[in-house]
Amino acid sequence: MREKWILETKKGDFEGLAKELGVTPLLARCMINRGLSEVSEMKQYLYGTLEDLHNPRLLKDMDVAVELLLEAREKKKHIAIASDFDCDGIFSGYILWKGFTRLGIDSRIYTPDRVQEGYGLNERIVEQALAENRTVLVTCDNGIAANPQIEYAKEKGMTVIVTDHHEVQTELPAADAVIDPKREEDTYPFDGLCGGGVAYKLVCALYDACGIPEEEMKEFLEYVAIATVADVMELREENRILVKYGLAALSRTKNIGLRALLEVQGLTGKKINAGHIGFILGPCFNAAGRIATVEESFSLLMETDWERALQKAEQLKKINESRKAMTEEGAKQALALLEARKEKEGRLPSVCILLLPDTHESLVGIIAGRIKERYGHPVIVFTRAGDGLVKGSGRSIEAYHMFDELMKCKDLMERFGGHKMAAGMTLPEEKLEELERRLNENAVLTEEDFRPVIRIDAPMPIGYVTERLIEEFEKMEPFGVGNPKPVFAEQHFHILRGQRLGKEKNVLKLRVENEKGSQCDALCFGQAEEFEEFVKKQWGEQELNRMYEGRENKLDVALTYFPSVNEYQGMRSIQIQITGFCRIQ
Repeated sequence: MREKWILETKKGDFEGLAKELGVTPLLARCMINRGLSEVSEMKQYLYGTLEDLHNPRLLKDMDVAVELLLEAREKKKHIAIASDFDCDGIFSGYILWKGFTRLGIDSRIYTPDRVQEGYGLNERIVEQALAENRTVLVTCDNGIAANPQIEYAKEKGMTVIVTDHHEVQTELPAADAVIDPKREEDTYPFDGLCGGGVAYKLVCALYDACGIPEEEMKEFLEYVAIATVADVMELREENRILVKYGLAALSRTKNIGLRALLEVQGLTGKKINAGHIGFILGPCFNAAGRIATVEESFSLLMETDWERALQKAEQLKKINESRKAMTEEGAKQALALLEARKEKEGRLPSVCILLLPDTHESLVGIIAGRIKERYGHPVIVFTRAGDGLVKGSGRSIEAYHMFDELMKCKDLMERFGGHKMAAGMTLPEEKLEELERRLNENAVLTEEDFRPVIRIDAPMPIGYVTERLIEEFEKMEPFGVGNPKPVFAEQHFHILRGQRLGKEKNVLKLRVENEKGSQCDALCFGQAEEFEEFVKKQWGEQELNRMYEGRENKLDVALTYFPSVNEYQGMRSIQIQITGFCRIQ
């Protein structure tokens, strides 16, 4: 098997914890497997409320920022919000704009042009803001690495407040206030907020200072949830609470633009989960900033007319469909390049560097993620940006801290930023070869590091799965990075029959039976071709054909899975979602 299956064996008093927490011993085991050790942590994990959120004033410079903004309101100063063009940037900017509006502060959102200007604050934004008599600049989801641009704004007489969540590269920018939980000297209890989360904290502090009821702060939760999930932040501690309450709010949102997007995506009336944000809603907002203009996203969020909102939501959906097609084409080119290199050199480099000259620069990060998932290597994909420069976006694996490794090569970069699992950069094309050489010389990765890991919470025959047990697992939601769905395993499944489903025929539906005669449907998303290749390699193409024909076959497969309930025409049945497969000899 390609995947590395690891059975979690952390010890704990599962029975005692289950009794104290009012859950099953299996759920207690799952929580321990996710690094929770104290009863207080588990109680917050299961039953955390908004009252468990930390005081925003614990963030360094928060009091300074609040004082500056209230002074700006008193003096009727106008504010420029310097946002970004991705989903986190969009919702960070919208949260600040909406909060400032409620406080009677005039503000306008400015974003960089992705192609012409790239990520983050720039001098054009500063100049445009000043030309419109906006003398207070507030960044969101950016700014921590914009030292020259902030220095320029200060020279022009602006008051500057940075709100960001990215890593500090060298020294803090010379702003009047810098709010970032990743500041080295910051003592805020949680450093995993996204840009939208930091913006929300600022608005909460402002509302509190102005005596605005806490109830009004809840309207921002759905925006924080979208930003957090779309920016792939870890769903632990505060993020878990923010997303949990935000998802509930999103299902009944009063925002006309979001309601319209839910409508055109067929989600009206459904219970919204993190997956809906990660795979449907978030990509729509991201797509506008990638291949169209970010203003289309802001326009939808600010729309108050239902018919116009539907038209704008349909437009976002179409933009995202176009983005998907462009991504597929770019991913095919990237795979072809790597396969050719693998055939020529016999192996892939530890860190894969790819140049796709004609790919839209907004898609290179998505393509890098696809390639990383396919090969298990850190990947950086570049495209040409004009003037002899290339722009790239990287995605990493757990064993490789991409930000730290790229920092060692910062002398090659024109611009650079990121964190452990992802980074973006601009550099002269002539330095690409040197970048690849250095990254691979410094890499200490082994073949084991390239194997994707499937962590198994417990061995469990499918006959043990009940609807009541599945309801128990719902207490662990929301699922995502840092809080994966519980995974179970059983060794010997006979495949009774199989079929390919979906518009793209990329979903494999199997009818499986274990050694004790328990049967259920098993769904395999996005790995249908890999499963077919696995069957042909292990048992031959004839046995694969017999499986599809529903005939007796020799297949004996071990599966890792997550259980769920399937509802169809009023009937409910247990099914499993396959997360891994292998043959036990």
